[in-house]
Amino acid sequence: MSSDKAAPHVIGTRRPRTNSVSRLVTLVAVVVPALGLLSATGLLWGVALRPIDAALFAVLYIVPGLGVTVGFHRLFSHRSFQTTPAMRATLAILGSMTIQGPVTQWVTDHRRHHAMSDRPGDPHSPHGEREGFFGGVAGLWHAHVGWLFRTKGMERTRLYGQDLYDDPIVRTVDRLYFLWVVLSLGIPFAVGYAVGAGSIPLGLEALVWAGLVRILVFDHVTWSVNSICHSFGTRDFETEDQSRNVALLAVPTLGEAWHNNHHAFPGSAVHGLGRWQFDVSAGVVRLMERAGLAWDVKRPTPERLARRRLSRAG
Repeated sequence: MSSDKAAPHVIGTRRPRTNSVSRLVTLVAVVVPALGLLSATGLLWGVALRPIDAALFAVLYIVPGLGVTVGFHRLFSHRSFQTTPAMRATLAILGSMTIQGPVTQWVTDHRRHHAMSDRPGDPHSPHGEREGFFGGVAGLWHAHVGWLFRTKGMERTRLYGQDLYDDPIVRTVDRLYFLWVVLSLGIPFAVGYAVGAGSIPLGLEALVWAGLVRILVFDHVTWSVNSICHSFGTRDFETEDQSRNVALLAVPTLGEAWHNNHHAFPGSAVHGLGRWQFDVSAGVVRLMERAGLAWDVKRPTPERLARRRLSRAG
């Protein structure tokens, strides 16, 4: 009995740098979708974007995207609500289909970001690279893309992921990560092929638009939270970092761009804390709550919001 409990799980350790395999996988994940955009540009010379391609793009942008914003971020990273095992598995799979990395990698990197936000040790802060204009540009580049090849996946340890490594659902979803990658690309091809009455070119067209281009767009929107939302925008609350709210990014990020709000109240399931701050991910959590699929949902009280705003004036 005791020896079974002592048996170690397969977990990572903190690495001095991102390993070569991780860099290669990241390079493929960054470059291949960009090539898809180039091929889509070529496709437009001869054909228009079909309704089925646009519909697939929208569905596969939003649904797996919510797997990241609601699942990877608000549920697994910050535990801002509780849900059923089936929903935990569903959100973990959907988030993996964005091809931003396995659950444990995404969450441990993000928890490290909050622990060291905009200080030495933050895996993707745009600050502290160099001084001056070019230093600012270098910092934005690092926060947006460069960190993927330098600091991504270094924190897969029990320090930031004890609960994840003890969760059999998370371990199973992580183990099958490349299956979710194949599904993310295979679903648009299969649907395009079926709707096109067995046409491989139409299947490939759907794969390009709703697979590669969709991944490219969602990735850069997500990375903009790391770069733009720590450099430009407004601050409703005083925090110890440089987090900002960027209203123009609120819709494409599914509510994640209310980033200063998030850093002020990281445990909150709601990021759009203002009356007109659109947050579709918070709306999904609210619907889950009404359906009995989410409980213990954390939201800051009006008193806490007022105190934080007043502390800024002070």
